[in-house]
Amino acid sequence: MEFKTALFYAFAAIMILAATRVITARNPVHAALFLVLAFFSAAGIWMLLEAEFLAIVLVLVYVGAVMVLFLFVVMMLDIDTGRLRENFWSYLPVASFVGVIIVLEMAAVLWKSFLSFDTQAVAAGNIGGTKELGILIFTKYVYGFEIAAAILLVAIVAAVALTLRKRKDTKHFDPADAVRVKRNDRLKIVKIAPVTTRGQVDTGSAENKETP
Repeated sequence: MEFKTALFYAFAAIMILAATRVITARNPVHAALFLVLAFFSAAGIWMLLEAEFLAIVLVLVYVGAVMVLFLFVVMMLDIDTGRLRENFWSYLPVASFVGVIIVLEMAAVLWKSFLSFDTQAVAAGNIGGTKELGILIFTKYVYGFEIAAAILLVAIVAAVALTLRKRKDTKHFDPADAVRVKRNDRLKIVKIAPVTTRGQVDTGSAENKETP
């Protein structure tokens, strides 16, 4: 057995084990860490296939950004794992049926492509390289790339607009109103009748006091 083949089986076994632990681990933090391990194993397989760009993107984007966000959210929220795990194994038949259908559909689509796969063309072109992907994106697929970028920008703006709401239980102020404020808006002159030491109100005199 070649060294690359041994590495592939090692990475594949680790990824399958980590993916299984993601859905069976009781602690959500442990499940997220096992998902990180699965991503690293998948990146190793991409590196064996000489698709270094996909491997680097998988590590930087998913492991470096998305999974860190998942860990922060999981640790900040008080998740009741007991209720989430109720009747967990009762969903196994339906999940297995759906998984088998997905595998059969992917096999039906990709089987003909695998039969006509030219290994020499792939080795010569290095379709997973950064340079080749950049040339294809900014020449042949430039319009699709720009449209996808515009759609993502609109999605980001829509997500911010949907989550931006005013809450009555939080204190906030408008910076524009703070800049336009005047002295009369902050001070109010109130006339108060003075009180003597014996508790009698002196109605004969009154003085003005400024209260903020």
